[in-house]
Amino acid sequence: MNNTFGKNIIPENDEERLAALRNYKKVDFQVDNHFNKIARLAAKIFNMPIALIAFVDKEEVLFKANVGMEGTDTVSRGISLCSLAVLDEDVTVFDRPLEEACLLSNPLVTGQFGLRFYAGAPLKTRDGYNIGTLCIVDKKQRYITEAQKSILQDLASITMDQLDCRLALLERTVTN
Repeated sequence: MNNTFGKNIIPENDEERLAALRNYKKVDFQVDNHFNKIARLAAKIFNMPIALIAFVDKEEVLFKANVGMEGTDTVSRGISLCSLAVLDEDVTVFDRPLEEACLLSNPLVTGQFGLRFYAGAPLKTRDGYNIGTLCIVDKKQRYITEAQKSILQDLASITMDQLDCRLALLERTVTN
């Protein structure tokens, strides 16, 4: 994996985090209309062209929901800003990515895509592992308030509630 950030993006607990992620992979990581509804809601609330539910795997970031980047199912972990967001317990915001040293070699920022805003709330498992993000993205500079960060975190929590319900249902079906 080519890490474009110039800093370590692999948390110390990555093996355990990946094990937790594998548990949720049982639910199926294809783009899903139910989760797309959450992403569409995020895009509408924040008036953003792009909203994603993304899971950070060992080498790549997988999209469970994708609004605004349809046709893109994965991106390399080494370029996805979600790889940085899972390192933090709070909402990660890059509202001036061209002024962030860790993003100056990132092709999503400096290349044709032209990312100018990113905010990602971690998707946290019940045992405390950040396995992905609910993120909003724009190609123009934007800002969000503390209250909006709280809303983004609430949407991430709803996403995890849905995943937990699906996982519980799947596990109950398998044992019966």
